[in-house]
Amino acid sequence: MTYETPRPNSPAARRSPLGLPVVALIGLAAVAVIRVILHDLHVIEEGSPITWVLAIGPVVLWIVVAVVKRVPNPFLTVLVIGAIFGVMLVITHQLLWDFAFQGNPPSIGNDPGASVIPRIAAIPSGLFVGAMIGAVGGLIAWGIQAMTNRNKA
Repeated sequence: MTYETPRPNSPAARRSPLGLPVVALIGLAAVAVIRVILHDLHVIEEGSPITWVLAIGPVVLWIVVAVVKRVPNPFLTVLVIGAIFGVMLVITHQLLWDFAFQGNPPSIGNDPGASVIPRIAAIPSGLFVGAMIGAVGGLIAWGIQAMTNRNKA
């Protein structure tokens, strides 16, 4: 049995620009959804120590994985994880909307359709939050990887 080195342009030789399989990106994003679910179900209270751990811990995990796996572009990889989280955040909030607001959802005015506006507004808001968390985490991962590369040189 012989081992052949992949040709430079073959799929085996090309590395994903994100450095991780899609399933790993989705799994890393899903870790952050735990806090969203627990918060919307009123299991944890905003500002409690466990809330902080569940909010910051996943982003730290994203950064560590990007740096340890030495992904080609840690900023882009963590940004994409954050964007995936943003989609999951929106879906989770929409699914748990009534429970989160305990049957008294926010509305603008007394019009029966006025409660739809905050629900729709939550969509771009959640996407933006996910992307910003990913961007900040990506900048940190990029900085760490740049410093470790400089120290190895």
